[in-house]
Amino acid sequence: MADVSQSGNRVELKGFFPGELEGFVTSLGLEPYRARQIAAWIYNRGSIDFAEMTDLAKGVRTKLARRASILSLKVAARSGADDGETVKYLFELPDGRRVESVLMRDGRRRTLCVSSQVGCPLDCTFCATGRMGLLRNLSAGEILDQLIYVRRELRARGDDLTNVVMMGMGEPLLNYGNVVRAIRLMNLDYGLAIGIRRITLSTVGYVPGILRLAREGLKVGLAVSLNAADDALRSRIMSINRRWPIHELLEAVRAYRQRIDRRVTFEYVLLHGLNDSMEDARRLAALVRGIPCKVNVIPWNPVEDVAFVRPPREAVDRFVDVLRNAHLTTTVRYSRGVDIAAGCGQLYIRPDAAATASVV
Repeated sequence: MADVSQSGNRVELKGFFPGELEGFVTSLGLEPYRARQIAAWIYNRGSIDFAEMTDLAKGVRTKLARRASILSLKVAARSGADDGETVKYLFELPDGRRVESVLMRDGRRRTLCVSSQVGCPLDCTFCATGRMGLLRNLSAGEILDQLIYVRRELRARGDDLTNVVMMGMGEPLLNYGNVVRAIRLMNLDYGLAIGIRRITLSTVGYVPGILRLAREGLKVGLAVSLNAADDALRSRIMSINRRWPIHELLEAVRAYRQRIDRRVTFEYVLLHGLNDSMEDARRLAALVRGIPCKVNVIPWNPVEDVAFVRPPREAVDRFVDVLRNAHLTTTVRYSRGVDIAAGCGQLYIRPDAAATASVV
């Protein structure tokens, strides 16, 4: 069953699979086909009010309103970056906690970076979100509603969402059940009908979750936050490496590759003077050799009260040249929205977040 809230006898519907929703409507004495009608309103049209569902008889709508609810996150604030292409949303959850999502426009692509947890239990030293600790997991419905809200907003302007990246707040594989449920509903025609090849899940390297993805055959894109090519350094900046060192992580990645025929992305945050030398690049190239992959190099984005340094452009170029000369497909992500703390590793909820955000 979906991880959904219930208030009294009202059941939350956002996050139900088709069979679950059919079971619910038939328990009310309604025809099974009503489930697909309701799902179309919830996912395709973004409806949050049964009264809007005009292809349902008034008596059906009344019965649903008495027995069910449709989750709707509140937008506490939205911030527009100076680049004009990036928008950060501050969503308020039903219990008052908040998460951030980031919309990035790039040509015809409209990518939403989605959160899966309030905060994060992992303490990667270069990332702001981990400083919050883990407050709670998001439900599947709360994950989905980030997309539903932004897509509805885009469609009102004659635009649409094209891609989803599970790279926001939290470690997705530590909220496995709700994240996978949400991804399946993103992909289903019954749900948001987003192609599975347009959905990417990013992990810091939670090995049991990667292996479970492989066993279950979910063909989502996998991005692994690697950030170092030796265990000593990776353990220093990412505590998860002390539990699952690099060789175990790469074994899990290879298992995923054997089961899922998709190229893996290795993300590598460049920290000047720490992991951005040409020798670091050579070690990285040797480490991932033989794995069908691409490397996404990310110059570190500043985080308040964190003492790392963003590498200069020439250091980034030298690092990338080594990888490309080793015949690795390599991209550089100069994160958008850094000026509004919307870049990779910058998401963090401050008490005054709503008050300081600008409306766009």
